[in-house]
Amino acid sequence: MGDVTDFTNFMGAVIDDRAFAKHKKAIARVRANKHLTLLAGGQTDDSVGWFVRPTIIQSTDPTDQMFSDEYFGPIPAVHVYDDDKFESVVAQMESFAPYALTGAIIAQDRAAIARARRELRFAAGNFYINDKPTGAVVGQQPFGGGRASGTNDKAGAAVNLLRWTSPRSIKETFVPPKDHHYPYMDAE
Repeated sequence: MGDVTDFTNFMGAVIDDRAFAKHKKAIARVRANKHLTLLAGGQTDDSVGWFVRPTIIQSTDPTDQMFSDEYFGPIPAVHVYDDDKFESVVAQMESFAPYALTGAIIAQDRAAIARARRELRFAAGNFYINDKPTGAVVGQQPFGGGRASGTNDKAGAAVNLLRWTSPRSIKETFVPPKDHHYPYMDAE
């Protein structure tokens, strides 16, 4: 973590003090609720920039606000469920959050992938299959969300015509990444 102009850093600070406060409040709420467990991270530092250490939260409650709020920072939340609950979990995810920017499914079962792809077609503007759900590359794939995440179909752009449809992007990786490095991080 550090200055974004130093390409050896994997990530920088969150965007501003308001975002930092939202992240800090979310982490404090985790510590105060028994159904939430801090698995990693949880530290914040605003002495120079607004840094939030990558944090992983586990919830026993799939309806917790960790799954419905947008944080735009390094705070993913996970809910572990029994295999026989897959259909109900997918159904709950479809309309649970007011936001619909990015979603992903990691699975080997092609039937599960097909079901999630079909059932979650309105749950995310960008939908990833067996890939990290971050980092849409400008100029290589369209970017936009649904619901309260917006549409990114600016007036005057050709994509504005699609405003009256419900497009989404699907990216599936058949050779999953082995580490977190991007090629530019090895440059001297």
